[in-house]
Amino acid sequence: MTLTAQRSLFMAFLRIGLLGFGGGPAMIPLVHQEVVKRYHWLEEEEFADILAIANTLPGPIATKMPGYIGYRVGGILGSINAVLAVILPMILAMILLLGLFSRYRDIGWIHGMGQAVVPVVMVMMAQLTWDFWSKSRSTLGWMISLGMIIVTGGLIYGLGVHPALVVGVLLATALALPVSALRKKEA
Repeated sequence: MTLTAQRSLFMAFLRIGLLGFGGGPAMIPLVHQEVVKRYHWLEEEEFADILAIANTLPGPIATKMPGYIGYRVGGILGSINAVLAVILPMILAMILLLGLFSRYRDIGWIHGMGQAVVPVVMVMMAQLTWDFWSKSRSTLGWMISLGMIIVTGGLIYGLGVHPALVVGVLLATALALPVSALRKKEA
């Protein structure tokens, strides 16, 4: 991989690290924007697969996704490059902001500023959810997609099943039952 490509990889994940307020899940739409839409390093389906697998593995998603995507795009150096790019802003920001917050936490506007980030992250997650719904609906059909949402939501929120187990079962099912078989059942 060329130096220019490594620089693009670094800059993409540096932007994600700088703008990814709210932790790993809040970074997912930013990763999607950079990796799928801006640089076209991955297709939608590949991104969805990487996201699903990253959610099943232990550890923070904010480093798992850059690590794998960096490796995929630029090998071992790309993996190191992407992970460093995404964590450096977090490390520096934590040191700086936690120091400032500790010193000025009693000021009202600082407290309000932290609360104002929540709706922005919510909108970003809603957009990503809509994108995944549209993709699922176009590949599996709306009935199967809606059924999967209801069943997985019931398992996770109703019965308390860990999301990693649900994703693992869905991945195993997808391997065992091709999409064409699911479409035939819906028709």
